[in-house]
Order: sequence, then C-alpha cells, then structure tokens
Amino acid sequence: MVARPKGLVITAWTFLLLASLLPKIILQEIFKVQVSADLGAIIAGSVLLIGLILTLIWDTVRGLRPFFIVGLVLVGVEWFVFTKVDQLPLYQKLLNNPSFSVNMLAEQSLRLLVTLTIIAVLLILKKHASAFFLVKGDTAAPVESVKLLGIKQGERWNKLGPLFALILSSGTLAFLILAGHPSPDLVVRVLPFLPAILIAAALNAFNEEMTYKASFLSVLEDVVSKHQSLWLMAVYFGLGHFYGIPYGIIGVIMAGFLGWFLGKSMLETRGLWWAWFIHFWQDVLIFSFLAIGSVTPGG
Repeated sequence: MVARPKGLVITAWTFLLLASLLPKIILQEIFKVQVSADLGAIIAGSVLLIGLILTLIWDTVRGLRPFFIVGLVLVGVEWFVFTKVDQLPLYQKLLNNPSFSVNMLAEQSLRLLVTLTIIAVLLILKKHASAFFLVKGDTAAPVESVKLLGIKQGERWNKLGPLFALILSSGTLAFLILAGHPSPDLVVRVLPFLPAILIAAALNAFNEEMTYKASFLSVLEDVVSKHQSLWLMAVYFGLGHFYGIPYGIIGVIMAGFLGWFLGKSMLETRGLWWAWFIHFWQDVLIFSFLAIGSVTPGG
C-alpha cells in the first residue's frame, strides 16, 4: 500500500465536504437561512475553484486536479440544466404535465444531459471508458470480505449482487410502506405507470451511478487510495440525499451505505453492472410509490 501525504487526504475531505450539500443543510436546518439553487452553486463552485487553484501552487495536492475539474463541471452543468434548460417553454410544459409518465421522463432527460456532459469530460481526462467504469466489468469478480455484513473471503459478485439487490430492495420497500401507508390496491394502481417507472428507474440508476459514483471514484482512486475514494464518494452521495427519498438523516445514512456498497462493486468488478442493477430495483420501488402519490419528497 502506497502511503499518501496527509495534506492530500485532508484537502480532499475538506473540499469535498464544503462542496457537498453539507453547507446548505447547516444553513437551512440550523440557521434557518434558505439557500437558493444559485447560492448553492456559487458556494460549491467557489470552493472547487479555490481547490483547483490550490493544485497549481501546491505540489502535494496536484493529483486532485481532475477531481476539482469534474466537480466544477458537475456544479456548473447542474446549475445550467436545472435553472436554465428546465425553464425553456417545452420543458416547462413537460415538467408541469400532471401525468407522472410525462413529467418524470422529462426530469430524467435533464439528468441525462448532466450525465452525458460528465462522461465527455471523463473521456477527455481518462481517455478510455473502462478507466471510469463505463463498462460491464467482471460480474463474477471476487468480493473483498466485510465481516460486519457477513461477506466472507472467496465470495463472488455474481452471487452477492442478486442477494444484496433482494435484501436492499426489501429494506427500501419496508421503509416506503411505513412512510407512505399505501392502500392494498397498490399493485393495481401502479400498473398503468409501469413502462414509465421502468424507463425512469433505468435512466436514474445510470445517471446517478455514472455522475456521482463512477466519476468521483475514477479521479480519486489512484490519488487518495481506493479506500479513501470509496468513503469520500459515499459521504458526498449520502449528503446529497438529505432532501431526497428517503429524506433527512435516515436518507443520508441509507444513501451513504448504498453509495459505499455500490462503489465497492465498481472498484472490485471494474464496471458499472452491479451498481446499476441494484440501484435500478431501488428506484423501481421508489418511483412506483411516487407514481401513485404515496410518498412525496421531503416527507
């Protein structure tokens, strides 16, 4: 194991936390100061820009330059897409359509614009799709043991992947039932929305795994180590779900764990398949509840 300078790792953690949703959460939940999309982008963008400048004058953190570049592009393109593009007349018509199928697919098309931009940047930085996990990978790769989860040395992802997809989906379903109190005719009510749910779930799983996990891991793994990059990504992803579904601290913990586990699958299989597959089934359940109005963002 190659030892990394402490300054490098501390810098990565400091700037990632400051560029995450954490400042917004603190300002809104503790100080009751509402943070607009514009202000949030300014805070995150300024932090990442300072970090990028730091890599030009401090050799120790030079390896973090691709991370700051990806972060800046992500903040910028998300701000542009979700404050400018979504205000175009066509998108306003689609996003405000009362049909779940129309407005959800319109939202996912916006998220896909962000993802495609990140993929383009990663291709410039990393040259090959496999370098940022945009391949299926070795779906039967060995799993590094995790005693707390009962994962033993010698297990393989083609066995663990389907098992954890079932376990995590069952946990998500239980949470949604407790939070939403759906009526017994849930299955019948959701059937008309099933095609849109499956498409939206497939797109959202791809968008999130590529944009917020594969991208971060690919630019951090060789710089701060596989272990540190995995936790950095998981914390960022978890904090990003504070106002999502599930929401609040529970949402942060659940999303953070899911981010860590799916990131682990990417690093060990060197591909996107199991991360996408497991995430897809979580989203099928979440979008099903959204489609019938049983759960709304923020509670």
